Amino acid sequence: MKVMVFVKATQASEDGAPPDPKAMAAMGKYNEALIAAGILKDKIMGGLKPTRFSKRVHFSGKDRTVIDGPFTETKEVVAGFWLWEVESIEEAVEWLKKCPNPMPTDSDIEIRPLYSLEDLARWKAGLT
Repeated sequence: MKVMVFVKATQASEDGAPPDPKAMAAMGKYNEALIAAGILKDKIMGGLKPTRFSKRVHFSGKDRTVIDGPFTETKEVVAGFWLWEVESIEEAVEWLKKCPNPMPTDSDIEIRPLYSLEDLARWKAGLT
């Protein structure tokens, strides 16, 4: 199964504080372990710039409205991500427990499964 792993933003990440070199080295080793284990197969990962550099597009019928950052609710903002391939959500949790804290303060990381081709086939067949 594929899962998207979201590093949630903190005030430090929204402030654009540069990462600590030791933390970057620890994260590099962690990413190498994910690659060696076949979890980070496509090497799709990255840190995101603060929301002051971002834009959102709001959809309402045929209307589109562009909203400029920054966005103030950091608990709702993503600061980084990985795309992992795991056997189960439990395996993803076990790998995430080994992750160095990506932030200089307390932080949260969310794991969310992607829909699979089998899920789409069930929907087309009218099954849930």
